[in-house]
Amino acid sequence: ALDMLGFNYKHGDWKNFRENFPGEIMLPVENMSALVTRGHYDMPSDSIRRWPVAYDKPLERANPDYTVSSYDNVSAYWGSTHEETLKTFDSLAFLPGLIVWSGFDYLGEPVPYSWPARSSYFGIIDLAGFPKDAYYLYQSIWSKEPVLHVFPSWNLSEQNQGFGPDHIMDIWAYYNQADEMELFLNDVSLGLRKKGKDEYHVMWRIPYQPGTLKAISRKNGNPVMEEIIRTAENPYRIELIPDRNIINADGKDLSFVTVLIKDMNGTLVPYADNLITFEIEGAGFIAGTDNGYQASLESFKGQSRKAFNGKCLVVIQSAVTGGKITLKASSQNLISNTLTLKAR
Repeated sequence: ALDMLGFNYKHGDWKNFRENFPGEIMLPVENMSALVTRGHYDMPSDSIRRWPVAYDKPLERANPDYTVSSYDNVSAYWGSTHEETLKTFDSLAFLPGLIVWSGFDYLGEPVPYSWPARSSYFGIIDLAGFPKDAYYLYQSIWSKEPVLHVFPSWNLSEQNQGFGPDHIMDIWAYYNQADEMELFLNDVSLGLRKKGKDEYHVMWRIPYQPGTLKAISRKNGNPVMEEIIRTAENPYRIELIPDRNIINADGKDLSFVTVLIKDMNGTLVPYADNLITFEIEGAGFIAGTDNGYQASLESFKGQSRKAFNGKCLVVIQSAVTGGKITLKASSQNLISNTLTLKAR
């Protein structure tokens, strides 16, 4: 009855489509249901997990803090990791496109957990609008701009889970427009890596020692991009980054302000969970706060929010009269910060 047929999940059956539906066109319209918590990593990264393994099976070996690994190695039982489905998609030239479930996390369907988890884990972007690592996977495949994304952070702390025996850590990199990657730890090369057939990332498995990771992507031996990840020290100050400094004075317009916890050297503290209190004056008010943590039960309408893995968000809404908006963010034992916006 329609010009195009839709198909949900079960990417292993796509190859039979043209035989079963001669002359028809098919678009995979709901796929993956990969599960991710931004900034959390469980080893080993190359072990695929279905959480749970079936609808009538209990979840086993779950994380007590309601997190899921961000290595793209966990999915719901009916779905797949991002890379598993992408391999099939790229092998079938007759497919015109692909729709991922889901672009953003959303309230409800907190698979694989129950309460107090209260938002989904499916998103490429978390509920606060912060990209997860898979965001850069898709950029590395489809963006025309150069991409290099290396993860996870390079910290060992009581708050940072995911390390293997003897603090062995897997480092992944998504990249494009290059044919090889080299990783350095404290200026010592850890070797070159190249993506093979049907591969979307490269990986190094290395023992942790504090310092600096430097990744360089190269094309024909020439550098394309470089990324540096430094071990963070203790939380020291708050940084505020608005998506817009000027908003419309219509009582509706918004500025989304990213709140980062940095150390004294300006490095994001990836395990920071400090409680941030907000104060606002002038021609605006706080419309909401969030941190992207799927099991956070803090009020979206509160005047404070705990950081999650070093970040949280405060949304500023304009009043109907123009003027200056002053936002102050403070936390115990951290240097506070003040931001000035304008509504006009």
